[in-house]
Amino acid sequence: MNDGVSHDRRKDWFLWGIVLAAVASIPFFVTFVNAFRGISQEKATGLAAVAGGVTEGYATVGLVLTFILPVGAIVLLCKSFSGGQLLRKVFSLLSICWSVFLLIFFGVGAWMIFVQFPQLTGGPR
Repeated sequence: MNDGVSHDRRKDWFLWGIVLAAVASIPFFVTFVNAFRGISQEKATGLAAVAGGVTEGYATVGLVLTFILPVGAIVLLCKSFSGGQLLRKVFSLLSICWSVFLLIFFGVGAWMIFVQFPQLTGGPR
């Protein structure tokens, strides 16, 4: 009797989870495009040029888009798993993996900003 309500709720969770995962990905792609555009304009080479451009761009995005949205997407997508919906499970799993990747990327970027760069420049530890 409540299967229809449960199915609709899971569908809504799935759709909102996909939207949150996609919205969190937009700054990621914009950051990479801007970083590589700056590198090509300045004729910079090496890993330091890439890491600096990506980290600087990604740091401006903010905590909301890089932490809260992927976590919300993971929660909603985990709730949306249902029996017999293979395509929904596949998209949910891919979106969960992408959101986890974004969280790892954010963590590495934060580590570089707050730990590595101050050590390299001789700033406060």
